[in-house]
Amino acid sequence: MKNSQDLSTRIPIGVAKRCGGVYYFHCLDKLRAHSIKGDRLGDLWHSRLGHPSKTVLRLVSGLQKSPITFDSNKICDACMRGKQTRDVFAINTARAIEPFELIHCDIWGPYRTPATSGARYFLTIVDDFSRAVWIHLLCEKGEVFNVLKHFIAMTTRQFNKQVKVVRADNGLEFQKLRGYFLNDGIIFQTSCVYTPQQNGRVERKHRHILDMARTLRFHAHLPIQFWGECVLTAGYLINRLPSPLLDNKSPYELLFNKLPSYNQLRVFGCLCYAHNKERTGDKFAPRGLKCVFLGYAYSQKGWKVFDLDTKRHFVSRDVSFVETIFPFAMDNFPDYSSRKTDDTQVENLVIRQAPDDMDTPYESTRVDHPGVVHEELHDAANPSLLEQSQPTCESIDRSQDSGGSMDIVHGATTDDVTRMIDHPTFNTTSEDVLSHAGQETSSLPQKRVRRPPAWHHDYDIQLNTVKITSPPDVGSSSSVNSGNPYPLSHYVQYSHFSVEHRAFLAAISATKEPGSFREAVCDPRWREAMQREISALERTGTWTLTPLPPGKRAIYCKWVYKIKYKSDGTIDRYKARLVVCGNRQVQGIDYSETFAPVAKMVTVRTLLMVAASRHWELHQMDVDNAFLHGDLHEEVYMHLPPGYSASTSGQVCRLLRSLYGLRQAPRCWFSKLTGSLKQYGFEQSHADYSLFTLRRGNNILCVLVYVDDLLITGNNHDMIVAFKHYLASSFPIKDLGRLKYFLGLEVARNSTGIFLCQRKYVLDILAETGLTGAKPVGFPMIQNHSLQSDSGPLFSDPERYRRLVGKLIYLTLTRPDISYSVHILSQFMHQPRQAHWDAVVRVLRYLKGHPGQGILLCSSSDLSLTGFCDSDWASCPITRRSVTGYLVLLGGSPISWRTKKQVTVSRSSAEAEYRSMATLTCELIWLKNLLHSLGVVHQSPIPVYCDNKAAIHIASNPVFHERTKHIELDCHFIRDHIQAGLITPLYRTTTEQLADLFTKALGASQFSYLLTKMGIIDPHAPS
Repeated sequence: MKNSQDLSTRIPIGVAKRCGGVYYFHCLDKLRAHSIKGDRLGDLWHSRLGHPSKTVLRLVSGLQKSPITFDSNKICDACMRGKQTRDVFAINTARAIEPFELIHCDIWGPYRTPATSGARYFLTIVDDFSRAVWIHLLCEKGEVFNVLKHFIAMTTRQFNKQVKVVRADNGLEFQKLRGYFLNDGIIFQTSCVYTPQQNGRVERKHRHILDMARTLRFHAHLPIQFWGECVLTAGYLINRLPSPLLDNKSPYELLFNKLPSYNQLRVFGCLCYAHNKERTGDKFAPRGLKCVFLGYAYSQKGWKVFDLDTKRHFVSRDVSFVETIFPFAMDNFPDYSSRKTDDTQVENLVIRQAPDDMDTPYESTRVDHPGVVHEELHDAANPSLLEQSQPTCESIDRSQDSGGSMDIVHGATTDDVTRMIDHPTFNTTSEDVLSHAGQETSSLPQKRVRRPPAWHHDYDIQLNTVKITSPPDVGSSSSVNSGNPYPLSHYVQYSHFSVEHRAFLAAISATKEPGSFREAVCDPRWREAMQREISALERTGTWTLTPLPPGKRAIYCKWVYKIKYKSDGTIDRYKARLVVCGNRQVQGIDYSETFAPVAKMVTVRTLLMVAASRHWELHQMDVDNAFLHGDLHEEVYMHLPPGYSASTSGQVCRLLRSLYGLRQAPRCWFSKLTGSLKQYGFEQSHADYSLFTLRRGNNILCVLVYVDDLLITGNNHDMIVAFKHYLASSFPIKDLGRLKYFLGLEVARNSTGIFLCQRKYVLDILAETGLTGAKPVGFPMIQNHSLQSDSGPLFSDPERYRRLVGKLIYLTLTRPDISYSVHILSQFMHQPRQAHWDAVVRVLRYLKGHPGQGILLCSSSDLSLTGFCDSDWASCPITRRSVTGYLVLLGGSPISWRTKKQVTVSRSSAEAEYRSMATLTCELIWLKNLLHSLGVVHQSPIPVYCDNKAAIHIASNPVFHERTKHIELDCHFIRDHIQAGLITPLYRTTTEQLADLFTKALGASQFSYLLTKMGIIDPHAPS
């Protein structure tokens, strides 16, 4: 026997046994053990190097002297979980062998702007064999049920083909069809969850449709609400275009075995003239109507057009086209894109529902929303090929996209008109046309349960809110979701208020005003309010109906709705006001002078402060149809109001009196009211022309005018009563009693003073944004913020940002604590970014913690003025301009405040502070004159507090000439008023400077401290 070993390592590798002169070699078990060790080393290095692939690991050199081996059957669990990818989608070149063997379905939408027919969705059906596409505009996803049923019936009757397979996604609207497919033997295939690639035919077709629809709209310069016509026309044209995928044939050719005709095609959106069939025997009436071509009608041999004068959709075969002119591209044409479809000509858009593609033909002289036609497909063999239907809206209360007819016939009796409004007529819907006889509406699929979007996971948001229907302190929670850790009841309570005031707060919180004509027409109370308004307008001779003269244009109008409350919180009336869209008026033609003063909010707070200090009564009155009392001298024409129709088509309203919304209307009304007040003996204040005062001995009566709202106060009750009688004899007027609610401000009064807040307004904003359950924060803006105008991704909905910031601006009337934050956010209106929206959300979260916070106008005060001014030097990172902030207290209560960027760059902090002091001095001069009108006289200088000693020295003495010679005008202005005894500049440390709140973002402790010193309280806060 002989042992063998490795010469270099001296490790035995085997044993040889001699037999017959030959050595038989036997390997030791160590060799097999070495192989197992190598496999384990491979796994070890695989883990050490971060789990690379085996191919990459073999390329790494220097790990072991011997090669690393792997077990090919072994799977790394971590790799499978960490590197799992989706399989490559194979290109599917297979195609159905006959038409309608396989159809693909999908829904697009909802789109943020309703189409002219009210639709927000469209259903796309694609035939796999011919690639033909059918498009159906939908108001609701639930309409898919009947649309698909009748589409399948159409393929059977018109093409003698059976639909064998339907492929769609997992939408609930398709899942409801499973039973129907099962009964008819149709295979229903769905794509896997989050795998739209498996429904790629129709997904890709959506891109094709939208690409062409966008191009058509851009070329024709159509407003966005015509997107439905663009989509339908795109589908019509796609079906007639050859495709390489179809051997250069068109879908139409594959279905009908003949070439389509292109003779009927015209340039979409071009100018056209349709024959006028409503000349009513007038030989000199125009024979052609100026229109816009909007596509091809279904079930009629004609073109769809839009009348530019009457804003009416109809179908006509007698049309002359000017294919190089596009009316909506002209500068002098009204900008429909900025107009909401549900607020202006809503009766033309939604009152008459669209016929479905299976409906019988409508008259070509009056089809508001026809389907889409194929000129060459009007024979019985192929009546509905490749067609796109208009929406199948179910009922007016289904959504705001559907509507009903409310025609008020001019010349009818009041009873007739009332009946028409109280019982609006509804056209037969397309769903009724599509449904089988006896089909129950319960067969429609239920609406899909809406879940919060994914980005809400970053917030604790309470989405399901209910309105307060009882005194607010009774309902401890304002939300259905009791699991929310931050319910509103933790931040707003009403135990500090009287029972009467709590009832008032409950009343104004429980009601909601409609935002559009569609919403209002569903409610008989608002229909009655609109009828009252129309009756008042006709009774006062506001207009006459007449055809629009040549060379003149009519402007639009809309309804605005407001609930008027009595002082006890009960509803006084539902007010529907017809408003003219005066932004369409042309200066020099429709109007000349327009200025009319309205009460400044500083004047409102000052008057309330004087009334609180001197214990004056506060009353409120409202003039009915105030603007109708002003005489109109210009020649102005207006389209018929929504819901109002004339006996003869093509007529407009020639306005004889001023109407709300006209640029000159406020001036006409204010001139009329001023004359009446001066005739009674009032004097008009030179500080604020909307303030009128009457003095008789020691008695004083003050009237503050804000359009048609009058705020009346004084120290003599009999004078107030007598003046109310005089107003009632001059104008139709409503006495709203004691002041409780004025211009959105909630007014509460007791012996301590008058409290002003906008609690309801804050809660409405929180409900609108879905942040009623958000976690509150202690201050509105982060310190040392770095908001830039050109950094970060753009915000997806800039209009929403602008709308919300605009509401926050109005909220600063009683919330000086957010003035600086709103000032910063207002700088990004043009192009807001995501960081700016996040800052807005933070302000709302701050408001969530203090929704009832407001200002207290103390009754125990001496009505002395005190001013605070501050600046933040070169704080704007772009312009390097400074921010001015000031605060004015009257008797220790805030009445005037402001945050404003300075107009020029300051070279030093002292210069910036000095400009701030000059701005405050101007405000104090005006306030002193305003108080003088109210009988409050200031004899002593007004203290002005500043935290910059250099600025105080500059104001008091001609020092630092070299550093101040470029601001000499401001220097002389302030010094003159110091010498005249108007102001006295005084020093105050930064920590005690109340105006510091208006120039920079502060931390929670300093922010709360300054609010307390300022007189900002929250009586709604839980005890």
